[in-house]
Amino acid sequence: MKVLITGGAGYIGSTVATACIEAGIEVVILDDLSTGLRAFGEGRNLYVGDIADGGVLDQLVTDHPDIDAVVHCAARIVVPESVADPLGYYDANVGKTVILLQRLREAGIPRVVFSSSASVYQGESGEGVDENGVLAPSSPYATTKAMVEQILKDAATAGDLRAIALRYFNPIGADPQLRTGLQSPTPSHALGKIMQARANGETFSITGTDWATRDGSGLRDYIHVWDLALAHVAAVQKFDEVATEEAPYQVINLGTGDGVTVRELVAAFERVTGEPLPVVETDRRPGDQAGAFAIVDRAAQVLDWRSARSVDDGVRDAIAWAEKLRSLL
Repeated sequence: MKVLITGGAGYIGSTVATACIEAGIEVVILDDLSTGLRAFGEGRNLYVGDIADGGVLDQLVTDHPDIDAVVHCAARIVVPESVADPLGYYDANVGKTVILLQRLREAGIPRVVFSSSASVYQGESGEGVDENGVLAPSSPYATTKAMVEQILKDAATAGDLRAIALRYFNPIGADPQLRTGLQSPTPSHALGKIMQARANGETFSITGTDWATRDGSGLRDYIHVWDLALAHVAAVQKFDEVATEEAPYQVINLGTGDGVTVRELVAAFERVTGEPLPVVETDRRPGDQAGAFAIVDRAAQVLDWRSARSVDDGVRDAIAWAEKLRSLL
């Protein structure tokens, strides 16, 4: 089996590529290296280019006519940036995906695994959400994910392709063997902020402590990136069983099945490092939400997949990767 991974030199895509290789799946990487690292694509049939670059796509398909499926990870993903530049995000994440899908249709590659996002859900309850949850994307970034899902659903209904959309919340950690990880030394998610606070000798701010969660702090579903990668592999391997001719479009949640609050994330960081982390409680910020976690019964049923790594594992691997990244940059 051979799989094309768009964005395969990025954080998620490179980890998916590693997991595919370990599962005996040959990979081809397409990445414009705007955020991805060339080193993550070395020895992996790397093609440098945009997902809408017809010349690169034609060459790739000519060189690899035996591609069985595409794992579509390429996207711009920074929420505040999407608010400041919505047109850029709609172009990069939606417009260019349409061009990619048209090329795949022309090349006779009908299987698409879309690395989507659970940010498409309404995230105000602090409770679990399944695949039938209310969709209410709260940023242009999240809206692009919902729009691509709709495009895939309509294209599948029309017989142009079959697709599986994998919705997940917050990946953390790194490849446990530290072959790949986050490319940015200053990630914007909560764990990244915690790590930066420790590195700079600063106090970490818990923004909002009056949410309807078990300890009042915001709640997220932090999934280890290696577990996430293995779920993508399972979706590729079981694709024809899941996205059938009769039901060509499927949505599957990925996550731990139980959220982690900000206070609990701080506690995990303290357990891993063995040192206390100074924190301060502050008011909610505009746009903050209680959060939600993914109900993952469907992933267990149709992919035979469950997350296996704890939040402590994710913290430990993130810290180890950050130390390695400093030597790479």
